[in-house]
Amino acid sequence: MSAAERRPQLIRAAIAVMSRDGVAAASTRAIAAELGIAQATVHYVYGAKDELYRAVIEQLTTDIAEQVRGIDIPTEPDFQATIGAYARQLWRTVVEQPHVHRLITELFVMGLRSPSLRPTVTDYQRQLDIVFEDAFREAAAYTGTTLARPVEEVARFFFAGFDGLILHRLARPDDMADERSLEQIVAATAALAEGHLPLSVV
Repeated sequence: MSAAERRPQLIRAAIAVMSRDGVAAASTRAIAAELGIAQATVHYVYGAKDELYRAVIEQLTTDIAEQVRGIDIPTEPDFQATIGAYARQLWRTVVEQPHVHRLITELFVMGLRSPSLRPTVTDYQRQLDIVFEDAFREAAAYTGTTLARPVEEVARFFFAGFDGLILHRLARPDDMADERSLEQIVAATAALAEGHLPLSVV
């Protein structure tokens, strides 16, 4: 099997090991064992562990982007309902796959401390910002909504609240409280986007 063919298998194996046992446990030996291949194959395809970590972060970014873009748009052209559909689709992955979001958090924090991984983490954040900017831009166009604030600001506001809710969920899950908080984040984001949220700073 060529390196190009082996690469996606190694990424998925690394994600499986990291999700189950933690990033620190994802040695090349453990990843090779997950696939039942020689450890040398991992080193051949990914010369350094950081290269594999970068590939994992990039794959997780792609997976999240696909989940957001794959939603069913509400038939009623309402801005809050539309961005709520995006939020609930992504939140479903948090509830159903907490191990994945725990892994993303772990990699994110580790990447902030690593000079070689920091650019990848920065790019991860920027790529997700773009995903939500596009989603809110499309929601505004679909519902005929004129945004009162720049779409970049709206997306940043939403994602900051959503990220915080993910951390809260991972630490202390509470279905009813979490769903209520999600709806509050959506409502506040819609209010900001439509110019109904009082701001003390211009």
